[in-house]
Amino acid sequence: MPRHRNTPFVSRRPTHATALVPLALSGSNPGNLAGHTYVPDTAGDRPALVVVLHGCTQTAAGYDHGSGWSALAERHGFVLLFPEQQRANNPNLCFNWFEPNDITRDRGEIASIREMIAQVAAEQQVDPDRIFITGLSAGGAMAAAMLAAYPEIFAAGAIIAGLPYGSSSSVTEALGQMRNGPMVDDEMLAERVRQASSHEGRWPRLSVWHGSADRTVSAINAEALVRQWVTLHDLPAAPTRLDNADGQPRRVWCGPDGTELIEDRLIAGMGHGTPVAPGDDEKRGGVAGAFMLDVGISSSHAIASFWNILDAEPRRARVAEPARPTASVEIPGRHAADPAPRRMEVIGRSRRPAASPPPMHGGVQGVIENALRSAGLMK
Repeated sequence: MPRHRNTPFVSRRPTHATALVPLALSGSNPGNLAGHTYVPDTAGDRPALVVVLHGCTQTAAGYDHGSGWSALAERHGFVLLFPEQQRANNPNLCFNWFEPNDITRDRGEIASIREMIAQVAAEQQVDPDRIFITGLSAGGAMAAAMLAAYPEIFAAGAIIAGLPYGSSSSVTEALGQMRNGPMVDDEMLAERVRQASSHEGRWPRLSVWHGSADRTVSAINAEALVRQWVTLHDLPAAPTRLDNADGQPRRVWCGPDGTELIEDRLIAGMGHGTPVAPGDDEKRGGVAGAFMLDVGISSSHAIASFWNILDAEPRRARVAEPARPTASVEIPGRHAADPAPRRMEVIGRSRRPAASPPPMHGGVQGVIENALRSAGLMK
């Protein structure tokens, strides 16, 4: 089904009643995505902006409910943007992280996400030096694409059960990568990020999360992500230090000034999903469910802490004030054990034709679809 170009962002499904608000955009929407926002009453002047990308079969509201991002934003006063996939683009609601037309700068789905960021940043007078992005699974792979194509926008990112940018350009390649990891070396992975934009400044910081028992996306991909970004930052292969965080190992690579540039969190025994820790304590949050795995660690809280956007004390709601005017703001900003009841379909199948390679038909297509069904990636 062809996508309709330059259509406004309109939600076609109800959002979570207590949190997200549909985002309407009159500008360009080449990826035909929907969008939702959460602006807490605690947001102050020049708040941080966190972009959150859901996984396959999920909605923006469902992912927020499970991950606890809006509760965290309310406590610490930052703004949330939730781009959302549409079934017209992918029947399994996967972001099309493996489609060249959707992960090339200023084209397709990543261009739509870029437009959403620009609008929300202008409307909420966001601090351009504090824009971040995270995602799960296909959403994590799409977050990696955003960091590669628009590195000047983001201060940092976080990828959960995702895959490195630039190592797949078709369904068959993506399927192989999910099982076996990328087929190219570290330098080539880094070079594909460099080629994704004309960026010459500092690279965003990165937090990588994965379960050691993930049978949907092999943890080999987490290691490849780490190596990709270690190479981009021109850091030694060995981590600067090894920490114990929440009872789990944490590898950290620091820059010359001691800043933590990359962290790697491999959760022992965890399957495919986002780590959550239901509860009301400061470091807990989220709701266990499909692909929301209660391992006693709130990844949302830990990621926000790595990004340095958490206040020492919870914020109080602001006194009512006039609505902020919309301004024309140009972002780039910075210049200088598996409880999931089913497997997440990280790929799905796009109904839109890809630019390269051309669509396959007949017997070849049937072989591919049978392989996807055998792997649990397609119904």
